[in-house]
Amino acid sequence: MDIIVFLSQITSWFRYVGRILLLGLLLSSCLLFLSGCQVTSEKDDGVIHLTLWQGINPPANRDVFQKLIDKFNQSHPDIYVESIYAGQLDQQLPKVLTAVVGNVPPDLLAFYPQITGQFVELGAIEPLEDWLDQLPIKSEIFPNLFDELTFNNHIWSIPLYTGNLGIFYRPKLFQAAGITQIPKTWSELREAAKKLTIDRDGDRRPEQYGILLPFGKGEWTVFCWFPFLFNAGGDILSNNQPNLMDKGAIAALQYWQDFLKDGSAMLSAPERGYEEDSFLAGRVAMQITGPWTYIIKSDVDYDVFPIPGNVEQSTVTAGGNIYLMKTTPKREQAALKFLEYVLSQQFQTEWSLGTGFLPVNIKAAESDTYQQFIKQQPVLKVFLEQIPTARARPIITKYNRLSDSLGRAIEATLLGESPKKALETSQERAELFWSDK
Repeated sequence: MDIIVFLSQITSWFRYVGRILLLGLLLSSCLLFLSGCQVTSEKDDGVIHLTLWQGINPPANRDVFQKLIDKFNQSHPDIYVESIYAGQLDQQLPKVLTAVVGNVPPDLLAFYPQITGQFVELGAIEPLEDWLDQLPIKSEIFPNLFDELTFNNHIWSIPLYTGNLGIFYRPKLFQAAGITQIPKTWSELREAAKKLTIDRDGDRRPEQYGILLPFGKGEWTVFCWFPFLFNAGGDILSNNQPNLMDKGAIAALQYWQDFLKDGSAMLSAPERGYEEDSFLAGRVAMQITGPWTYIIKSDVDYDVFPIPGNVEQSTVTAGGNIYLMKTTPKREQAALKFLEYVLSQQFQTEWSLGTGFLPVNIKAAESDTYQQFIKQQPVLKVFLEQIPTARARPIITKYNRLSDSLGRAIEATLLGESPKKALETSQERAELFWSDK
């Protein structure tokens, strides 16, 4: 991202030329991309053929999604939705932007909500509040999920699924360490991590660590750090301006660094904090992750507890949304029927049972079918109960750049930089690109 800082310092003329060149590259690459993933146009059979691009993983979850789409297609003979796996979301973004610039977008796009501001700026998506206000099903959506759907007082997407973060732990390791109470405060979590760190051969290199912390400056690291920011009463925006020097941000970074100073935290491989190998092998006793984790499908002993609070108690939402792309009125009306289906109790129940993601529909969550499923997977109850208090990462146009600046501060802190100094450097960087128009 250093090139962004450089570009922000040169004259507006160079910025203009750069944008023209970028546009040219996008348009030229559009032909290559669309040759392999062409948007289906309406055919002569009277059926409106819609394309939906998604990056759903693992493949088993895509199978669940496809079965639900097949049900929709069977019950709507005048509409046919084709689901296309367009690659991992980060890899998919250039393709999406290329299609938008080339005026050949899909009809529907499943993506993470932090991209909303960029799509709005490009004029690529349609607002949905007028349509949603007319649907009784709006009242069935968990209210706080609207934070991730809203930008500039408009609703720009619907939730496909939701989730949030907790701390998975190994009960047998807790028992062996003499820990009988689940940590509920920062100090208790820190003390538990110390007790769970074991150096069996005395070489000052523990064979077992208390907790795994994600290392790197990528979004997974930032995402896992956000609950600690919230629980410290912090925020990184003030009056829609970057405020990385917030007291809560400093406290949350210091807290992560304290684990390293204690010697009770293992750092993940760079940008791979989501991997569970160390947890499954017993090299770490606790790991920050969500209900989508493979841990639930493993044979090891495990349980989960909410991320402890300091000033308050919260976690961060992990949502996946669907956008209505700007196409034609006829196609958009057909696509809206599919979006209503996605929000339905039927879809959300079957989708959640098949994937492990949490339902966004309250009736689906409260249904006998899902409650029976929760009894079989009791750890999901922790995440379900956290939905009302889960908070969203900022939905802003420049979130990716802000996240990069924040990620650099987290990475620097984990490498030994003082939290205040790391955030001060990132704040300067954030202010630079924030003023860049």
